[in-house]
Amino acid sequence: MKPIRLMSGFFTVGGWTLMSRVLGFVRDAMILAYLGTGPLYQAYVVAFRLPNMFRRFFAEGAFNMAFVPMFSKRMEGGEDADGFASDAFAGLATVLIALTLLALATMPWLVYALASGFAGQEQFGLSVEFGRIVFPYILFISLAALLSGMLNAAGRFAAAAAAPVLLNVLLIAAMALAAWAGGDVARALIWAIPLAGVAQFGLLWIAVRRAGFTLSIRRPRLTPEMRNLVRVAFPAALAGGVVQINLLVGQQVASYFDKAVGWLFAADRLYQLPLGVVGIAVGVVLLPDLSRRLKTRDDSGAKSALSRAGEIALALTIPSAVALIIIPLPLVSVLFERGAATVDDTAAIALAVAIYGLGLPAFVLQKIMQPVFFAREDTKRPFQYAVVSMVVNAVLAIGLAPVIGWFAPAIATTVAAWVMVGLLRQGAQTYGDVAQFDDRFRARIWRMVAASLVMGVALWIAAAMLSPFLSLPWWRALALAALIAVGIVTYFGAGQLLGAFRLAEFKAALRRAP
Repeated sequence: MKPIRLMSGFFTVGGWTLMSRVLGFVRDAMILAYLGTGPLYQAYVVAFRLPNMFRRFFAEGAFNMAFVPMFSKRMEGGEDADGFASDAFAGLATVLIALTLLALATMPWLVYALASGFAGQEQFGLSVEFGRIVFPYILFISLAALLSGMLNAAGRFAAAAAAPVLLNVLLIAAMALAAWAGGDVARALIWAIPLAGVAQFGLLWIAVRRAGFTLSIRRPRLTPEMRNLVRVAFPAALAGGVVQINLLVGQQVASYFDKAVGWLFAADRLYQLPLGVVGIAVGVVLLPDLSRRLKTRDDSGAKSALSRAGEIALALTIPSAVALIIIPLPLVSVLFERGAATVDDTAAIALAVAIYGLGLPAFVLQKIMQPVFFAREDTKRPFQYAVVSMVVNAVLAIGLAPVIGWFAPAIATTVAAWVMVGLLRQGAQTYGDVAQFDDRFRARIWRMVAASLVMGVALWIAAAMLSPFLSLPWWRALALAALIAVGIVTYFGAGQLLGAFRLAEFKAALRRAP
């Protein structure tokens, strides 16, 4: 995959992810407006995180990190890729069905494990009820993730990236319809989640068929290939889902502080926008590309792909992090403060957003550096690094909470992310020069930082000038749009002048994006 083609893949995935995340903001704003940050909202957060946590482990975090490189290499080598995928599908479906039945039977204990501070309160019973409704979502969305992996390995990124849009469209429609009919908005929201999983699976099944793949439904078999897949996938379960694990540790700590679970979840949704659009998009495109290059011994191409991925990701991530640190209050106020969401909620969420902003480059760098290991089917060392990172996160979250309060988990998550990046960078050195960023990357990265700092100063001045409008009900959205426009123009102008990037590269990639 040539550099421009590689970048166009990033923009394809990133563009659809951006649409999904924008709709996600609409969804989250509606949820906060209808439910506030009280028991119903906190129960929704815990219930929705349950299947998503297991999905990251069994599908995106573990299965796909092991499955995609193996599937890509079989495609490149002309082997029976369809048969391998069919066996993987059967094995994953069997595990997921068993997991779903077990989770439905033990839901009270699962809720207690994730939010023991809810015990004896209204939100505990609601979390159990909502969790049982939502959990079957994992079956369909995890199988959909495997189908996405097949499409990504074939260089077909659009359908897989577009599927999450369905989730937000259906949840928004369910809440709007329930509110219009005077029904129970919370339960309409919860029941729509498993239905969205079915819809996403159906869309991707059709896309896989149209891409020329043939999946056969068969009984699960523990073949030598499947044993190898399980061997590689097991440590990847932790390595690929370390961010989620750290967030769940934070949720457990936050459950002992009133409304803190909802505040941290809302903040997480905000910083997940650049992380999803940039970091996850880069990881999705980079992993199969590196796997194919390693199969054909294209070391120079692998190094170039890694470096260009790092460039495009950090060129968009560093300014996003600066913006989250400089203007979190206007962002949170305009996006979330309405209906039952109050000014106090805005202030708390904004604090967490600024802290997560400090860790955003680290979250994205993990997505860039982990494929260096996964493409070589090396999941043991990322697993070891993840364990260290989780220990750091747990010690800081639990240790700081009695001292500084509810936002200790946000600080812990950010510090743990940077520890993980340091360990990944050190570990990648054992692969030699091919796993390192090239001279062009090293020359440009500091110029990106400089351009982002120039943007930060411009945002700080513009926010001060627009502050009267940012508090007016009908003008604040326009004021925020103007603030964002100032940031975009300043950053890309400064970046072009300082040589951090060439705008022509972005234009060429956008023209090539399917």
